[in-house]
Amino acid sequence: MSITWNRREFLSAAAGGLLGTCLAEPRRAGAIPARQPNLVIVFPDQMRGQALGFMNEDPVITPNLDRFAQESLVLTSAVSNYPVCSPFRAMLMTGRYPHANGVLSNCNSNSAPYDCELRQTDRCWSDVLKDRGYNLGYIGKWHLDAPYKPYVDCENNRGATAWNEWCPPERRHGFDFWYAYGTYDYHFTPMYWPTDATRHSPLKIDQWGPEHEADLAIEYIRNTNGQYREADRPFALVVSMNPPHTPYHLVPQKYVDMYAGQTATDLINRPNVNLADDTSGAKLAKKHIKNYFAMVTGVDDQFGRILTALQENGLEKDTIVLFTSDHGNCLGCHDVPTKNVHYEESMRVPFLIRWPERIKPRHDDLLISTPDIYPTLLDLMGLSDDIPSDVQGASRASIITVNRGDRPTSQLYMWAPVGQPAWGRRGIRTARYTFVVSKRQGKPVERILYDNLDDPYQLRNIAARHPDIVRQLTEELEQRLAAHDDPWLQS
Repeated sequence: MSITWNRREFLSAAAGGLLGTCLAEPRRAGAIPARQPNLVIVFPDQMRGQALGFMNEDPVITPNLDRFAQESLVLTSAVSNYPVCSPFRAMLMTGRYPHANGVLSNCNSNSAPYDCELRQTDRCWSDVLKDRGYNLGYIGKWHLDAPYKPYVDCENNRGATAWNEWCPPERRHGFDFWYAYGTYDYHFTPMYWPTDATRHSPLKIDQWGPEHEADLAIEYIRNTNGQYREADRPFALVVSMNPPHTPYHLVPQKYVDMYAGQTATDLINRPNVNLADDTSGAKLAKKHIKNYFAMVTGVDDQFGRILTALQENGLEKDTIVLFTSDHGNCLGCHDVPTKNVHYEESMRVPFLIRWPERIKPRHDDLLISTPDIYPTLLDLMGLSDDIPSDVQGASRASIITVNRGDRPTSQLYMWAPVGQPAWGRRGIRTARYTFVVSKRQGKPVERILYDNLDDPYQLRNIAARHPDIVRQLTEELEQRLAAHDDPWLQS
């Protein structure tokens, strides 16, 4: 049975020490002194890389991210290689591509028979930090456990597909402070399992999810009376917000009001939304674009509060802060409702990283991939020797800090049907091109090529006119897939 708390009750419990008792567990001694950098990762769900005010693409209001960008390295070509929730999260945690980590689809009751969930035996970056003496906290959406019967009794599990699941302590990969859920899309009444909660005793909160999660992140950062972590130890905190994920209307009105006077057509400035023919994608965009941008603005507001807490508690200089997202959102571009496709609006994600006095603020078009994040962060933190040999991503730390090092020439794209790992789409994104090959059982092979410089909105498939480029990119794609033992090559 879940317990519903409003914001005042929750904060009162936190101030009184109740949450420190029920959410945390005793810390143990470790090897790394407090001078090691802290790490804060904030990643909302389904926030596309174009939805940043300072990028001058989407007309979205993001004052805190705009200021943060002036203090950060902004990687303008960061992508989600498999742009849907669980595969990104598994790549982030393991540094390995989906065929290696086993998370080839979203974790739900459809994919559960194929063991689609983060493996307990994988050594995640958080396991490394735990062994190095870090305190670790996770707040928000996890979505890396397969639901099992009897399903947890909640709204996201009452349809044809069950989505939400509790993560037991032995599967939390070193996170000793836990306040999370699998996937739950009721943003005004979110639910969470605290550290010591059992599977059937989650909390339900009467507060907008990102605001509540920022409240708790701030409490964790303040750490009054050592309630959440050991003050003499470095910490790593993940805040995984669900908005701007659907449903878009579940956003506080104050953020919608910031777009007052602007119509949907004022806000839709991407020509790959077919407003002229009023297609299904255009109708979708017109219905939801304002609320989607309002959600982004709300996330920006809460991120700003977290940054302020770091500054007020004297932690700003000693903390690496990364803001990114698990994938983007087409929202009607190319008549695609959301994500899980090769288009720029789906693949490109925000990637802003700040470490004062160590990372020079600038923009860089580095072709960073999701599995690169794990080794890059550990390398930045001085722990390159602790990166497991099976990590498939590559550290880009030297590029981030001193702008030197090997630069990748491409990024993979992938999608596989549930239970069919050798089929689906594979592709490659370079500094100029997006190239995708689609294989379906009993169907002809399809090839798509976009020139993202000449055609930034990807309106023209030029594969048939450029067989030389197709051959070149096919060779690079196959070489990269072979290195990762992708069975798609044999289908």
